[in-house]
Amino acid sequence: MTDLNKWEPENEQFWQTSGKSIARRNLWISIPSLLCGFAVWLYWGILTVQMMNAGFDFTSDELFTLTAIAGLSGATLRIPSSFFIRFCGGRNTIFFTTSLLIIPAFFTGVALQNPDTPLWQYQLLALLSGFGGGNFASSMSNISFFFPKSQQGLALGLNAGLGNFGVTSMQILIPLFMTYGVFGAFGGDPVTLVSPSGSLIGKVPAGSETWIQNGGYLWLLILVPLFFATWFGMNNIRTKEVSPDVGSPLSAIAMISVMLSIGLVIAAAGLWLILPEAANGSGWGIPKELVLVLVVASTVFCLKMLPGAIGDSLSKQYQIFNNKHTWVMSVIYTMTFGSFIGFSAAFPLAIKVIFGFQHVLVDGQMTHDTVNPNGPSALMYAWMAPFIGALIRPVGGWIADKLGGAFVTQLCSAVMVISSFGAAYYMEQAYNSATPEEFFMPFFIIFLVLFAATGIGNGSTFRTIAMVFPKEQAGPVLGWTSAVAAYGAFYIPMVFGQQIKAGTPDVALIGFAIFYAVCLLVNWWFYLRKDGEFYNP
Repeated sequence: MTDLNKWEPENEQFWQTSGKSIARRNLWISIPSLLCGFAVWLYWGILTVQMMNAGFDFTSDELFTLTAIAGLSGATLRIPSSFFIRFCGGRNTIFFTTSLLIIPAFFTGVALQNPDTPLWQYQLLALLSGFGGGNFASSMSNISFFFPKSQQGLALGLNAGLGNFGVTSMQILIPLFMTYGVFGAFGGDPVTLVSPSGSLIGKVPAGSETWIQNGGYLWLLILVPLFFATWFGMNNIRTKEVSPDVGSPLSAIAMISVMLSIGLVIAAAGLWLILPEAANGSGWGIPKELVLVLVVASTVFCLKMLPGAIGDSLSKQYQIFNNKHTWVMSVIYTMTFGSFIGFSAAFPLAIKVIFGFQHVLVDGQMTHDTVNPNGPSALMYAWMAPFIGALIRPVGGWIADKLGGAFVTQLCSAVMVISSFGAAYYMEQAYNSATPEEFFMPFFIIFLVLFAATGIGNGSTFRTIAMVFPKEQAGPVLGWTSAVAAYGAFYIPMVFGQQIKAGTPDVALIGFAIFYAVCLLVNWWFYLRKDGEFYNP
């Protein structure tokens, strides 16, 4: 039975007799679906490194825009995705949104077969990769309804944490799959590397061949089985509190398609306003912060104006915006998840650009385009940081269940402030050195600590949301806060690209450290003060 008309997870007898097994089945199908979403959303961070190695005719600034485009698209699509479960159902939503990932995965493989593919095609594919980013909001909202409050920290931590392994899985599997023609004639011809490439087994010399297109194709091996697993193995909860208005699967797919289209169009318009003319943008120089506000506001407004059931349902769910804690948790979750996802997107290319080139004075001018033969392999090291962040995320939820979400978040905030300043110092030293590899290991270790703090903080914020908000609002709030935080996947790569171009990459991390300090104070004021409304939830 795909539709559940009775669902009472807080009823111990119901939970033990039938609820627990159904909830776990939905969770274990949701996790690989979310894993593929993260992989397809963020694979531009790895693909752009290999595009640079293979001599694709793009500057580092243009390559950073691809990760930023996917970031903005995925974050924007999380806004409509936050509300899918309510009127489309969990099974219908996860089935369709997971199936959509096949489109960017396949055509990215096609585009990468030809080094002469123009930038605009990669930008379009990066925009469509945002489907994977949007899926997080609906997935987390869906799983939150299946489990009792006492187990939501762990359940949501597992869904998000293991789903986040899509980042690590992608960063490990893509370099491996690019080393041979696993798909035969279907995969096309290899591309020749023009500069050393990092792999999991060390340096690959210039002149070697790479099947870079496999970075897109390999996800079809997982997405096709998931097409069937989500359809036959998941459930729609049709109770009044969760999804009372679920129609047929076709009507649900039509609703989702309309809402995703709105998000894509608005994201594309925002990107055009932000990007320089050379990167197919307007070149108007509009501040990215202003554009982000316009994109979010426009998306929320346009969704609200939809006629019929969608608009009526959203009117009810928009009541979360009347709760000040929705906005407080949006800021705090941006600190944790926004940092995790933004650094995951920017980390590989940042390693390549900062440590993979020598930074030397030539005629009184600092240059950054001489390949560093001793530079670290971005593809060898980049996966480790998000691996730690994702691995420790369920632990963060478990610890928060024991000690309190706000308390754990406070500790993570302090660690993030300190580690950001430390990483900024070593980044500044490296970007002004002819031997930047000397500063890589302390930089890398500090970044591992930073990622670990974001992972634990991700889990602890879920616990706080589950305790602060009533059941009917917790799911939409989880989706909304994840949508706001996901703009980190756009903002951080853009800031890194701009600051690297300006010759001051350390300034980016100093700015993030200041933001983390503000979040530390916000978390204390609302959730750790003894006379606060929700003291140490």
